[in-house]
Amino acid sequence: MSAIFNFQSLLTVILLLICTCAYIRSLAPSLLDRNKTGLLGIFWKSAQIGERKSPYVALCCIVMAFSILFIQ
Repeated sequence: MSAIFNFQSLLTVILLLICTCAYIRSLAPSLLDRNKTGLLGIFWKSAQIGERKSPYVALCCIVMAFSILFIQ
């Protein structure tokens, strides 16, 4: 089953995208800042979510890791 049809896998992919984009933006901000609109703007928006909502994103990562390790 692909990540599109499995809701938990889709949430995991979105959470990993947010964390990865925020990490890349902390290392090299110019990579994501030049593409604020269009299709590549998704990565810039994900980085903004990861930076501004970092306590909530970290909590979601912990909950997701717990559910993957112990519930599945």
